[in-house]
Amino acid sequence: QVQLQESGPGLVKPSQTLSLTCTVSGGSITTDSWYWSWVRQPPGKGLEWMAYIAYNGDTYYSPSLKSRTSIARDTSKNRFTLQLSSVTPEDPGVYYCARFQYRGSMREYDCWGRGTQVTLSS
Repeated sequence: QVQLQESGPGLVKPSQTLSLTCTVSGGSITTDSWYWSWVRQPPGKGLEWMAYIAYNGDTYYSPSLKSRTSIARDTSKNRFTLQLSSVTPEDPGVYYCARFQYRGSMREYDCWGRGTQVTLSS
């Protein structure tokens, strides 16, 4: 059974870079056809997909966040990371890592981490 666990600092200052890690157990991030993503939920709003890194290392970003976002992986540790630069008051919320695969053109998510709360500090 695949499990995902987010980790990282819960507090980040404005203009700094937020760094989060998703550690995967029970399955390899290089397994064919699986995509590993970051999704966030600002307070009172819906889920917002941010980026993914594919089983083969390909990456893709939300156009609205592309200039500030970087996703990477460490296959030796079976984990992937997110960096979000120039943090603003719009960025706090719960950040999730999740796994999906494509069914045709649709993304089918089957596994989520519990989420980690990110708060802006003064």
